[in-house]
Amino acid sequence: MVEFASNRTDLQVEPIARITLQQKIYRQVADLILNGEIAPGELVTIQALADAFGVSTMPVREALIRLTAAGALTMVTGRSMGIPRLSTDQLKDLRNVRMEVEGVAAGWASARIDADQIKQIETQCDALKQAVAAGDIKAYLRLNRLFHFSVYEIAQSPTLVALIETLWLRISPYFNLLHGSGNYIISNEHHRELLQALKNGNPTSARKAVHADIQDAYAVLAELLG
Repeated sequence: MVEFASNRTDLQVEPIARITLQQKIYRQVADLILNGEIAPGELVTIQALADAFGVSTMPVREALIRLTAAGALTMVTGRSMGIPRLSTDQLKDLRNVRMEVEGVAAGWASARIDADQIKQIETQCDALKQAVAAGDIKAYLRLNRLFHFSVYEIAQSPTLVALIETLWLRISPYFNLLHGSGNYIISNEHHRELLQALKNGNPTSARKAVHADIQDAYAVLAELLG
């Protein structure tokens, strides 16, 4: 019979409050990156974030270390972080993986979406169109993330959504570079195609719309970064 030890008093754990604080900071900085609030070439200092959160630099530094490990940030100086530069090969790899996993999520969503969720996605499409008309880049990037993840969450796979978020942490800051090319207008056309596929419950068309959206953005970024 297997016996288990008991009454351990030397477990190496951190105080709950500290872990919670670090997690909250991580989540908020990750949201900034996912929403395109930090563009390539912009620097964020650890002290500025600590001041904004009203905390010491330690939990901020710990949260940024996690984001650095995920490839979302890179150390520029000892006190500042920035968005890592993507090579052509890295950009292509991200495109290929995104097309696979986001295509799967869209396909699954098309089989599980309900009428209320369709209305929600349609409202988001309208808001994206308005953001382009207003020339509001920040609003567009925020709404673009909301639209995509609203669809992917309908797939009902937290594991899949987590994988997609990891990919977006690396690519979403670069969506800032797409506005001058007219890509936002083209992307909105693909969003409408995806909406129609969701209404029709057509997984093949849903995947095709997502693939086209990712490919068109890739083509512009490959030229800009190449």
